[in-house]
Amino acid sequence: MTTMTRPPAEVVTAPQPPSLTEHARAYWRRLRGGEMGSFPAVLAIIVLATGFGIAKPVFLTPLNFANLLHQSAVYIVAAMALVFVLLIGEIDLAAGWTAGVTAAVMAKLLVNHTVPWYVAILASIVTGVVIGVLLGTLVAKLGVPSFVVTLAAFLAFQGVLLWLVDQGQVILITDPVIRAINNDSLPIWAGWTLYVVSVVAFAAVQLTRRARRARRGVSHDPMSLVVLRILVVAAIAGFGVYALSVNRALARGSVQQGVPIIVPIVVVLLVLLTFVLKRTRFGLHLYALGGNAEATRRAGIPVDRLKIAAFTLCSTLAALAGIIQASRANSVDGKFGSQLILFAVGAAVIGGTSLFGGRGRIIDAVLGGLVVAIIANGMGLLSAPEWVRFVVTGLVLLVAAAVDALARRRSTTVGLR
Repeated sequence: MTTMTRPPAEVVTAPQPPSLTEHARAYWRRLRGGEMGSFPAVLAIIVLATGFGIAKPVFLTPLNFANLLHQSAVYIVAAMALVFVLLIGEIDLAAGWTAGVTAAVMAKLLVNHTVPWYVAILASIVTGVVIGVLLGTLVAKLGVPSFVVTLAAFLAFQGVLLWLVDQGQVILITDPVIRAINNDSLPIWAGWTLYVVSVVAFAAVQLTRRARRARRGVSHDPMSLVVLRILVVAAIAGFGVYALSVNRALARGSVQQGVPIIVPIVVVLLVLLTFVLKRTRFGLHLYALGGNAEATRRAGIPVDRLKIAAFTLCSTLAALAGIIQASRANSVDGKFGSQLILFAVGAAVIGGTSLFGGRGRIIDAVLGGLVVAIIANGMGLLSAPEWVRFVVTGLVLLVAAAVDALARRRSTTVGLR
């Protein structure tokens, strides 16, 4: 009697991760192939910060560092808003005036109706949602190009804002909670607690992702690269918290120190919106729509609802940007948000979001917003005329758009080989 023996089960082994050197070579090949990612924005931050630091050493002081974070917050959040519509190959030219209208709604409720701050903020955000649904419906359901729809809104919202502020009057915001959002700082212990929690969370995400990919038998980063990434983030964030913990007050006897309150707000938005784009079906569908709208429609994905949702998110985040700007300025007037759209689009594109759709990340808005703020801050310290700041920012945006176009052409050429 013969005994049947089963063949041994095939053992699936995970591919060995590349070495750090091999990973660096692969990254260089991706850069040459057109996948620039955030590299230009990071390079711009380093070059601009170094140049302004040499020309004006006060640029590198803790006081100016804190001011830079306050200044960049509104650009970053507004650029986050634009990422969602740029991803699907659309544009929202009215986002700046949306910020103005929603901020005016908040200010009017606070001053004229003395409602609690949280009710005023909620009303501002709801106004942003309504605006986004309206714009998205016009684009998706009626088929009117987003450029035309949002250009019309750009003009109309200027009138709405003037009506809300009584033909150009300045509405002063005195509510301490609203003013604290983008002016005050956390206690020292809270800043360091935020640092520890953030670094531990970042390390946990990096290590968990690597372990999960290894278990599934797909390519993953070498442990040395993961550890290096964690150490770099920990070092940069730790240095930032340390610099902000130093007393930066100019007047003797006064104390001004700690991480600005706006920093954890931006960090929460970064984590939450990155999760939405990278880890949800909705986010993946947005990328698909921006990459190939017709293929997305044929796959049964509700394209119209995606467009409406993208414009709604854009206007909602624009409302948040308006709240942040109103907090910083402590007021709202008839020109509130007039130039915000220019800097928001510039920040998104400079950070690495494509104008052609299908490519972009929330971190792009953070990096691009820092670039725009560094230019404005540095030019201010150099006492440069305002026209110079606009020219320099425009040139940086032009370079970023050109890099985006060339990278897209390069990646297409490489893909056809």
